[in-house]
Amino acid sequence: MPAVRSRLTSLLQQVRRPAFTPFQPVTRLHTATPMENTMKRLLLLALPLVLIACTKPAEQTDVPAPANATAATPAAATLDASALLPQYHWQLMDATDAQGKRIDALFARADKPLQLDFKEGRLGVSNACNRMGGTYTLSDTSLTIGQLTSTMMACTDNALMALDQEIGKRLEGTLKVAATQDGVAQLALTTATGDKLLFAGNPTVETRYGGPGERVFLEVASETKPCSHPLIPDKQCLQVREIAYDDKGLKVGTPGEFQHFYDSIEGYTHEPGVRNVLRVDRYTVKNPPADASANAYVLDMVVESANEKK
Repeated sequence: MPAVRSRLTSLLQQVRRPAFTPFQPVTRLHTATPMENTMKRLLLLALPLVLIACTKPAEQTDVPAPANATAATPAAATLDASALLPQYHWQLMDATDAQGKRIDALFARADKPLQLDFKEGRLGVSNACNRMGGTYTLSDTSLTIGQLTSTMMACTDNALMALDQEIGKRLEGTLKVAATQDGVAQLALTTATGDKLLFAGNPTVETRYGGPGERVFLEVASETKPCSHPLIPDKQCLQVREIAYDDKGLKVGTPGEFQHFYDSIEGYTHEPGVRNVLRVDRYTVKNPPADASANAYVLDMVVESANEKK
């Protein structure tokens, strides 16, 4: 650019009209020569190019990303814990202290890992020596647990006995909480001292069957009887009849006859010679196979038992 300006200045000087000297009489006017006219036309043509070259270039702006471009999705997005927690039984799968060392004391029962259950504002702890429970409240990232109460059973296994205290002291006060559901539901709790507990979710029956079941009472006779089943030869069926209780817990009405019960009752194992009254939840199975029942039964508790062995 300096070279262009220098050349233009030189051209301007060549075609500039002579300056008038004050008080000097003018004898004649200067008439431009053909060469001077040509130089003027060249200057007029070159001037726009000079102005463009001297103009400050426009600043570059960031090109917006395409409309369909999105940020990378994390492998497991954090979910609303208040909605997710009651849908699963949470079984302990890993536990480390603030230094990253595994907390072996929390794994006294390899076959039955510690389990947490959240329902209607109450926390239940099972698979320790005793059952424990207490209230809980949730915020966006924290879980606050009230004072836990416990049954008072004694366990002969010292490690199992100590498990109550080990889990109890980590489930007190306010903990950081994060729940994810990426194929497998997981719950992470972090204590104030930096211990990290990781739980895997096992769907509750309500989650599996899409809602709460119907509460019914079934009386199961002490002995089974042979029954016909197209897929199971020599099948033995429970003998069951439905009974009813009033609001005070007293039996009402007259039970019917015992009938073959072809279904199974989840959580119930029949002992020959023992009659039981069971409180169960009955669920409707959506789209059952052609050879399967449209109902599912899950044991809630044994209300009454009688040994009728002869």
